[in-house]
Amino acid sequence: MESTTRPRDLNLLPKAHLHLHFTGSMRPSTLLELAEKYGVRLPDALTGGEPPQLRATDERGWFRFQRLYDIARSCLRAPEDIQRLVREAAEEDVRDGSGWLEIQVDPTSYAPTLGGLIPALEIILDAVDRASRETGLGMRVLVAANRMKHPLEARTLARLAVRYKDSGVVGFGLSNDERRGMARDFDRAFSIARDGGLLAVPHGGELNGPASVRDCLDDLRAARIGHGVRAAEDPRLLRRLADRGVTCEVCPASNVALGVYEKPEDVPLRTLFDAGVPMALGADDPLLFGSRLADQYELARRHQGFSDTELAELARQSVRGSSAPAEMQEKLLTGIDHWLGD
Repeated sequence: MESTTRPRDLNLLPKAHLHLHFTGSMRPSTLLELAEKYGVRLPDALTGGEPPQLRATDERGWFRFQRLYDIARSCLRAPEDIQRLVREAAEEDVRDGSGWLEIQVDPTSYAPTLGGLIPALEIILDAVDRASRETGLGMRVLVAANRMKHPLEARTLARLAVRYKDSGVVGFGLSNDERRGMARDFDRAFSIARDGGLLAVPHGGELNGPASVRDCLDDLRAARIGHGVRAAEDPRLLRRLADRGVTCEVCPASNVALGVYEKPEDVPLRTLFDAGVPMALGADDPLLFGSRLADQYELARRHQGFSDTELAELARQSVRGSSAPAEMQEKLLTGIDHWLGD
């Protein structure tokens, strides 16, 4: 008798999304419309209908990636642009089965066109609150400092983030090229954030190796690690992450797109999973990498042989690693059980 068993629909698997950058969440069609609105000439890499070819493992490749990102960000100039981006990001996440989204943003990038740093963050938080109410998606904000800028600026951002803790900010991050700027240079900013009740969620262990992850743990006392995949190269570090329950926000498609790994099969999802390191799969920058949240689970299924039971556990890990309130976590975890049971 022929089996009628089919893989479960990954878009229906409840999950949390913990690694999504603000500008990088934009729909390509929205970028085209905003570019036309403001007379911005987009490079062919952003207009071809396919994700640009990116390899950021060398200086030239990272510069090209950052240039494309900056051009896209220049098309976000008014509050209504911010509202549109956030609403559409929420709609995409809901379509992918996400029940909780923590979107990461450096508000200094938008301050020049939105009236200053405080108005920029307030516009972003208002857009997040509105999109959450309209779509039913739980949403919060991670304020991220830039490694390429002075640590004093990070301290200013940390104080600002703490100030808006009760208005939707849940964590403080550190992004951009981890090969620039030592983690310890930002320890004071992260101390301000942690003392203010925010999660410490720096990037590490993507373009640099295991030492970058250790620095995030030792110098910044990270509660989660953005990426963290290079920890797979150090068994002792894997045990440390597992024992501490530090969630790694792993973004498989972007790891391949940026040349960290040659092909999807090489991303060490299985190594981290088998070592007991909690993971939260994330889309990173869908605008540039061409895939959203559910696609990351599909990659784990198709290229790494993750079973539905294991994919359900990955979804649970994303929920447990989130800042979602207990009742929201319980709702999502129950939904995961139902997905697996069905």
